[in-house]
Amino acid sequence: MNTVLWVLTGILAYTAAMTWLRNRGILPDSVRISGPLTTLHTRRGRAFLERLAGPRRFWRAVANLGLGGALVAMVGSFVLIVSSGVSALSATQPSAIQQPQNFLIIPGVNEFLPLSVAPEIVGGLAIAMVVHEGAHGLLCRVEDIEIDSMGLVFLAILPVGAFVEPDDEATREASRGARARMFAAGVTANVVLTVIVFALLFGPVVGAMGVAPGYAVGEATPGSPAADADLAQGDRIVEVAGEPVANAAAFEAALSEADADVSMVVDDGDAEREVTVERELQAIGSAGGNPFGVTVREDPTVVTAVNGEPVRTEGGFLAAVGDDERATVELEGVDGSNATEVEAPIGAYIVGVQEDGPIHDAGAAVGEPLTIVEIDGDRIRDDDALASTLREREPGTTVEVVAYTADDERVPYDVELDAHPNREGGFIGVSVFPGTSGLALDDVGVSEYPAGAYLELLGGDGGEGALDGVALGGLADSALGLVFVTLILPLGSLFGLPFNFAGFAGGITNFYVLEGGLAFLGGGAFLLANLLFWTGWINIQLALFNCLPAFPLDGGRILRMVAEAVVSRLPIGDRHAAVRTITVSSGLVMLFGLVSMVFGNQILSALGLI
Repeated sequence: MNTVLWVLTGILAYTAAMTWLRNRGILPDSVRISGPLTTLHTRRGRAFLERLAGPRRFWRAVANLGLGGALVAMVGSFVLIVSSGVSALSATQPSAIQQPQNFLIIPGVNEFLPLSVAPEIVGGLAIAMVVHEGAHGLLCRVEDIEIDSMGLVFLAILPVGAFVEPDDEATREASRGARARMFAAGVTANVVLTVIVFALLFGPVVGAMGVAPGYAVGEATPGSPAADADLAQGDRIVEVAGEPVANAAAFEAALSEADADVSMVVDDGDAEREVTVERELQAIGSAGGNPFGVTVREDPTVVTAVNGEPVRTEGGFLAAVGDDERATVELEGVDGSNATEVEAPIGAYIVGVQEDGPIHDAGAAVGEPLTIVEIDGDRIRDDDALASTLREREPGTTVEVVAYTADDERVPYDVELDAHPNREGGFIGVSVFPGTSGLALDDVGVSEYPAGAYLELLGGDGGEGALDGVALGGLADSALGLVFVTLILPLGSLFGLPFNFAGFAGGITNFYVLEGGLAFLGGGAFLLANLLFWTGWINIQLALFNCLPAFPLDGGRILRMVAEAVVSRLPIGDRHAAVRTITVSSGLVMLFGLVSMVFGNQILSALGLI
């Protein structure tokens, strides 16, 4: 049984038990049951809201600003939901974010919300709900609308909302503007709180953090030498073959000089230990149609020899190839099976030629894979050599690019370079597979966790070059950009980042050090950062969700106010029916969009349409 079925089974069992207790009269009057939803009602807190509502002109001014923003967000959310629903129906394979469990804000069930930060997520959700409904209650008192009760909403045992119940008669008697301000107050309060917590996060909290020295291990490839040496996420490699390692560049440099069996000192956050990594050259990824004809799926392929010379490291592989354009490479499975020998060109593998790009204009066919082995006499053996060679060439110059086609034909192209869109140097208009001849080679089996990049994206100091090659790097230059980046960091893998960032939790804290004023908090500083991160994240998500123009959300109520104002000025006989048509139609469109986003692919698959 998968996780979603377990959750649904638990919700059904809870619903049955609570319904039985309600029917027996065991539950107190303050607890009410409606299917899987439980609401707790109280009249406490009304006196506090009455005192807080004193500066009424100020609160009305703030609410009017929030109402304007809510109207804009309503239009934007309507367009986004509809377009996302249509896109989901046209997609042959749903993305990770479209999986049903990922629409639940349940840590450990939602794959983007890890269980390690469950307390911070639940805390942020509770704060967001209390602030949202408290703002509704505040504007009720500002507009002289009586409050019947307030409370919390639970989906089974999980808090999912809060509520304020205004008196129905007092609400009907209030002006249309007063009601609209009251409905927009919750969204406004969530946005204001988001600004406050993100200002604290981007300022003093993240500013008190720095990147710890060493190579941050984000992942050890299963079956790799690193995994065999018990390296894992959260480890920090601080020494290689007796050489201190300050960062990833120093790690790679030390590896290039080390023997095949290399000693490393590893800091796991609790203590340092020494390990020996017995390196083995593995192909951990492959491009389709590569010259070796190798497809790497779950298990890596091992490169054992080049031109008859045994190799165990990437440096040894390149040395064995030398300046030859072609080499005979011996390959086998990790268990020694399926041994094979392939003679192929060794170079940078091109998976895509851009239409009307420089090399396309020089005669290369769009869609045809190429293996580039030489540029103006400079030997190209992998993607790094291609990038560094082109970086040295000026845009506008013409270079000779020698490549092997899919038919293994050696073809020279005279290419006039364009300016590279992301860095200095020339550009030939291609997409390059990272590695050699369509194989991603690795002799250790660790991938770096970009601790500096994530710290920089949150407004901190990640060190020199922290954002080099990071697609979202330019967004960190503005406050609005920081907010946007923070909202998508938990979904980072969908935006080209190597890992989803869920906060400073678990072994990730080993990659950071505390400096300055917050150092005295120790691990509490990371807890504070996580609480601010998730409180801001959930608040803005709650605000946007409530802006959907569908009843009973705040956006649906505001839409009804707007529809009433517009229809009242039109020569229509049954104005109530016209308003109902507008609001119901909007709600149905929103329902279509949400259902399509969550279940569209499964529905089409069940109908045999995809």
